[in-house]
Amino acid sequence: MGLRFVFALHNHQPVGNFDGVFEGAYRDSYAPFLEMLEGYPEIPISLHTSGCLMEWLVEHKPEYVDRLRRFVARGQIEIMGGGFYEPILPMIPPRDRVGQIRSYTEYLQKLFQTKVRGMWVPERVWEQNLVSDIAAAGIEYTVLDDYHFKQAGLEEQQLFGYYLSEDNGRLIRIFPGSERMRYLVPFRNPEETIAYFGEVASRNQDAVIVFADDGEKFGSWPETHKHCYDDGWLRRFLDALRQARSWVRFCTFSQALDETSPAGKIYLPDCSYREMTEWALPVPKMIAYQHLMHDLEHDHRLPEIKRFLRGGYWRNYKIKYPEIQEMYGRMMHISRRLSDVEDGGSRIEDRESNHEARDQNQASFSSSILNPLLRARQELYRAQCNCPWWHGAFGGLYLPHLRNATYHHLIKAENALLFSRDAPSEARLGVESEQDDWDFDGHDEVCLRNHRLAAFFKPERGGSLYELDLRVIAHNLLATLSRRPEAYHETIRRHAESGSDGQGAQSIHDRVVFKQAGLERLLQYDPYLRKSLIDHFYEPTQTVEDMTALKETELGDFVTGPYKGEVQRRRTGVEATFRRNGQVAGAPVRIRKSISLSSEADALDIHYRLENVPKDRALHFAVEFNFAGMAAGADDRYFYHNGQARAGQLQSLQNLSNADRIGLVDEWLGLDVSLTLSKPGGIWAFPIQTVSQSEGGFELVHQSTAVLPHWHIQANADGSWEVSIRMNLDVSRAEKRQLASFHAVPTATA
Repeated sequence: MGLRFVFALHNHQPVGNFDGVFEGAYRDSYAPFLEMLEGYPEIPISLHTSGCLMEWLVEHKPEYVDRLRRFVARGQIEIMGGGFYEPILPMIPPRDRVGQIRSYTEYLQKLFQTKVRGMWVPERVWEQNLVSDIAAAGIEYTVLDDYHFKQAGLEEQQLFGYYLSEDNGRLIRIFPGSERMRYLVPFRNPEETIAYFGEVASRNQDAVIVFADDGEKFGSWPETHKHCYDDGWLRRFLDALRQARSWVRFCTFSQALDETSPAGKIYLPDCSYREMTEWALPVPKMIAYQHLMHDLEHDHRLPEIKRFLRGGYWRNYKIKYPEIQEMYGRMMHISRRLSDVEDGGSRIEDRESNHEARDQNQASFSSSILNPLLRARQELYRAQCNCPWWHGAFGGLYLPHLRNATYHHLIKAENALLFSRDAPSEARLGVESEQDDWDFDGHDEVCLRNHRLAAFFKPERGGSLYELDLRVIAHNLLATLSRRPEAYHETIRRHAESGSDGQGAQSIHDRVVFKQAGLERLLQYDPYLRKSLIDHFYEPTQTVEDMTALKETELGDFVTGPYKGEVQRRRTGVEATFRRNGQVAGAPVRIRKSISLSSEADALDIHYRLENVPKDRALHFAVEFNFAGMAAGADDRYFYHNGQARAGQLQSLQNLSNADRIGLVDEWLGLDVSLTLSKPGGIWAFPIQTVSQSEGGFELVHQSTAVLPHWHIQANADGSWEVSIRMNLDVSRAEKRQLASFHAVPTATA
């Protein structure tokens, strides 16, 4: 009996993160923490390592995995499971929740020869119906923040034990993790933690105190490696725990579960940790919330008031950022298609192999190279990694390489489905069109696809092209992000005025660091989503400098106005046509744009016809394209035009006159994108860059390159004007590399 302390760590690196980030986190945090812990065998921990990180460790750091096995074998580390690729559980379908949890449990049990009883809930995003899925996946317990329990009405003194929770007749156990401990460790003196233990023990000698937070706090967060290791904080903390072992029982979650009884039963509200609920608020509400907290900062009633304050709801990230809704819609449709094939449309051989895989909790994807359905499921699970699906103190959605990784794995999952034995032959070999509500807004979108490209159009939003998948390299060329206000932009402006900057080891939530100077002058907000085939009418005097300063004057109502769409099959392919009767500076104008895709093409053929064009004046017409995932600031990513093989990196300004072609090259991707115009005109190109927040501080991030062909048009005798644009998407560089890599792989001999 006596006070118990559970020390739990969550280590994670997202799918798609740079290898150097994995390496740095291992060097600065994961490896030194284990090395330090080895000297304190009497202090056990519960450890969750996300599947994306564990796979990297198995491949790159087998000595670390071996070391973990030794800790597990002597009972000093309890291994916790979770969703294999760290998904936000309410974001994905129940079948994928159970599948991800089961598959990771089996993977870990084989890897460490231990039983996995508990799991980590990514970002502690909770909805009560998760209980059924977690229990169905074979998990006994999990841990959430004490904030969840306070939102259910519990008092502080009731937060030192675990609770039973039920859904649909299934039970799991849930521990409350201490928010106070999250701010004490590792940012305050270890003696304050021991003093806190004493406070709790004086009221409840049988209490269980839980610290459960990111392992990266011990070396990877800014300034924390020096703080924890060079300056000795972690050793002092472990020494302080060792000295308290006469009256504190150090244990894992499973030991606490086996040694104590439930504190009661509870149903928890939809929630996450406190900071996440704040970040999920709409920006005006978040600013108002922050101002309220500032006003109440010195009010003695604040702790009591905070118990009744709630932030936002995690699912509303899909409203706050429409780009998340687009990813979500694609993920849900691919998951549904895969499930339909597995459960109903597969052939006998595939059904048998799927049944066997499910009997093994979908644990091993080692045979996925032979089974396209298993390969599709693994890629789908990887795409569900949570990091690019939200934004707060961490870059998340604002980091292009994470968004690109999500689409990369979604496209690879769809490719695997496309070439499974159950795919219709016309989908595998020819060209097709499809209309469906992919983003769940109540309106159908249009998709044109062949085995090399998939182009998604939104008639209700300007007839725009909002996703363009290059299947060969599994890349969405329109994984863009628009510039929009964020609550922390006020912080940037305020600190720029004062010239202050945060220093030293601090919580991520308290740091104010500028990674570039002058960010306050670069805060710009787009009035529409930065996609492609966006139709503009500008003042005749509009310049590229006006465009980059967001000083353009829009004279038409076509940018976000609804178009009527139809799809027709042609002899050589399919064609989508979008029409709108709108106005330009008060004059009625009609636009018809048609996009054609043939069965073997790496190109979209686009034709515009403008009708009812005023004859008494010229109109300044522009078509906006955006290209995402082609990085800026590198010599192997560049423009070309007018005979110039290299005309500047992709963040450079381009202002061409009387031009009929422009190209963008990303040699790393192996991609060459070009626009060829049937009528010469001007071409503007400029970068779309966000000022955003990450754990390292505030920074400027390149999101896409905008390219706008534009013309000063004069109507024909019948009041019409026409132009054709060919968008060519050349991935031959990438295909040559893939072929060379294939031939370089050694083959087994008898």
